[in-house]
Amino acid sequence: MSENFQAKLEEVYGSLSKGHKKIADYITTNYEKASFMTAASLGKAVGVSESTVVRFASNIGFDGYPELQKHLQEMVKSHLTSVQRMEVSASRFEGDDLIGNAFAADIEMIKATREGVSREAFEKSVETINNARKIYILGVRSSAAIASFAAFYFRYLSENVVLIDTSSSSELFEQMFRISSEDVCVAISFPRYSTQTVKALSFAKDRGATIISITDGEMSPIAPYATHLLVAKSNMVSFVDSLVAPLSLINALIAACARKKSDDVYSYFRALEEIWDEYHVYRTGGEEKK
Repeated sequence: MSENFQAKLEEVYGSLSKGHKKIADYITTNYEKASFMTAASLGKAVGVSESTVVRFASNIGFDGYPELQKHLQEMVKSHLTSVQRMEVSASRFEGDDLIGNAFAADIEMIKATREGVSREAFEKSVETINNARKIYILGVRSSAAIASFAAFYFRYLSENVVLIDTSSSSELFEQMFRISSEDVCVAISFPRYSTQTVKALSFAKDRGATIISITDGEMSPIAPYATHLLVAKSNMVSFVDSLVAPLSLINALIAACARKKSDDVYSYFRALEEIWDEYHVYRTGGEEKK
């Protein structure tokens, strides 16, 4: 538990009712589990009513239980081990319809991202990417797949795209050695956050590069480095990071960048289509099946 939150509980603990003290004690000792419990399930675990849990959240300074829960989740999700993630997901995705639960959770994450992402930061990110000398794209571990996807499509828009290979810490800095104020670094990081990403962004910021951080909130360790912060909600399905919403956000970012320079993109693809046809890169409708 964070020191700030612990200090807040200690500050108000003496003035809490008996029921509220039971909730505070439970959260203090079981905060990893409590952060993903509904107000009703937390009340049941503690032995108080759901309304008591809701009033507790207000009494300790939150607008309501959802804000308290969000605060707890932000604190703990980057620290959960794979085993703890499986335990949390087992309690959240009850029943046999795992595919239905997983899809429903992803849909909610996409909706929350659409409603919460800053349009101003998005538009500035598009402008920055299209005007950059070089586009460096960084993603470590589970975020590496999204970084690779982004680099694949941004290479259709710019000839100066660098997908940073993060397999070696020393090589990571060698690849970024020439980054400057003319460049942009698109960094992608979600729980469990990688220390490599944080170190790389510190390096890029020291050299004046514009940084676009794509992450899950302002409490993310890469948020302070951001020139432009794009928040996409993530979720956990078992030990797996569900990154559907971040991928949707990156799809939108690529599409917006392409639209701003549509004439160049059209010309590029017309030339590419001729090459693809000549060398039979893709199957066409007229080809016989073998």
